[in-house]
Amino acid sequence: MDSRKSPKETVLITGGGGYFGFRLGCALNQKGFHVILFDIKSPAHPLPEGVKFIHGDVRHLCDVEKAFQDVDVACVFHIASYGMSGREQLNRSLIEEVNVGGTDHILQVCRRRGVPRLVYTSTFNVIFGGQVIRNGDESLPYLPLHLHPDHYSRTKSIAEKKVLEANGATLVRGDGVLRTCALRPAGIYGPGEQRHLPRIVSYIERGLFKFVYGDPGSLVEFVHVDNLVQAHILASEALTAAKGHVASGQPYFISDGRPVNNFEFLRPLVEGLGYRFPSIRLPLTLIYCFAFLTEMAHFLFGRVYNFQPFLTRTEVYKTGVTHYFSLEKAKKELGYEAQPFDLQEVVDWFKAHGHGRSPGGHASGCLVWDGLTVFLLVIVVLIWLPSPVARSL
Repeated sequence: MDSRKSPKETVLITGGGGYFGFRLGCALNQKGFHVILFDIKSPAHPLPEGVKFIHGDVRHLCDVEKAFQDVDVACVFHIASYGMSGREQLNRSLIEEVNVGGTDHILQVCRRRGVPRLVYTSTFNVIFGGQVIRNGDESLPYLPLHLHPDHYSRTKSIAEKKVLEANGATLVRGDGVLRTCALRPAGIYGPGEQRHLPRIVSYIERGLFKFVYGDPGSLVEFVHVDNLVQAHILASEALTAAKGHVASGQPYFISDGRPVNNFEFLRPLVEGLGYRFPSIRLPLTLIYCFAFLTEMAHFLFGRVYNFQPFLTRTEVYKTGVTHYFSLEKAKKELGYEAQPFDLQEVVDWFKAHGHGRSPGGHASGCLVWDGLTVFLLVIVVLIWLPSPVARSL
């Protein structure tokens, strides 16, 4: 997507009102492209000149079709998804409608409207389901659908397959075919990220971040938002004739390329905001049981009170089980080179927005949460420990 060659190309970003989608749109705008952001929610920041926002829902085909009216779209970045974390993971019907049905609509309209390129934002989870993976690559098979611990991962796997299978489909309008590829990013971070980090900071501020869990040697990966932006732009370029369509029909793992223990990654955030890093380490199995109980509690009482589960089972696996992937394919075929980042800019962002512990301060209202946490952990321990009868056998 060289702006010197195609300064007036138009790109459309589904999920463009979100953190990453908006950031990608701004980067493409700076490179000289007309950008359409398509989402059910408006961006949190003012739109730069040359960026247009269209309100719509990928679940509704008519909304998707309207977004493509009166414009020739050169590339679609399909980012919109639902159910990645927290209580969203428990809404199976909405997850299915957005992740699978929405992707079907995007593919259908791309073919009908003659869109030549589609970059799909997938996830590590299409491969990972709680098993240890060290330096895996794109040759690994998809995790069987019935082994996925959550519906989000299952539907993202289905959607990615649909996108890659659509590569080479004949376009209804215009000449040529649809070229597609999929990027599988690690967990996204960066200043202003609105999904994961605010939830973690809220736990820290409410005194709920009292322990870590799992093997201290377990390793996972993250990706800074700017590295992920870079990867998407490179992927779109790699679908063009100028790049030999090298990315056509291909998946790519994308991360910062620095495997790290999940909790050690978060240590600078915890301590940077003035809080003490936990010294208690609990077994992964215990926390998994705890997450199972919270999911069951949400299933039973969620219609009355749609509370945020402390952790889901999938989140326990994603944060406590080693899984990281090679970037060699992305480097070789896309030209991707991860730039170094740390959490200091994230810490500075939270401080600038009123977060951080004041000297000598104590978060009010934590006793109730502490008591509830301890109570649930005691229940989990009692369930997790073998019964006296079992011990006597």
